[in-house]
Amino acid sequence: MTNTGFHREEVKLLKRRSIRMLTHAGECIKSGDYDLAAFLAEQATQLYLKSIILELTGEVPRTHSIRQLLHMLRTVLGEERARYIDEFVRTNRELLSGLEEAYLASRYLFRVYERDESVDLVRFSEKVLRFVEDLRVTD
Repeated sequence: MTNTGFHREEVKLLKRRSIRMLTHAGECIKSGDYDLAAFLAEQATQLYLKSIILELTGEVPRTHSIRQLLHMLRTVLGEERARYIDEFVRTNRELLSGLEEAYLASRYLFRVYERDESVDLVRFSEKVLRFVEDLRVTD
């Protein structure tokens, strides 16, 4: 089901942006900009998931929900890997909600992030990216 190259450059671009955002999130933590770190962690996760879905389907999803993106990935990767995604979502439900909240809070809420929260979200974003790559490596 892998799209062979038509969207290769777009996939690379989204992945590079995702990694840069995650790197910058770490720099924001060091400088004390915890709100931006949380937001960038969410954006990095969202873009990375979208890049994988684009690579596999040829389409960029129109959702911002990380859980919805994981569900789409679950569908694309098939039943064998679906249980790993289900378990990952179940085990990490609170952190997934936290990332999604960071997206909303940056735009609509008067929410201030503390250092520990931002560190947790950045580390979790890294974990999501590794998890998704590990799923794909087993092809």
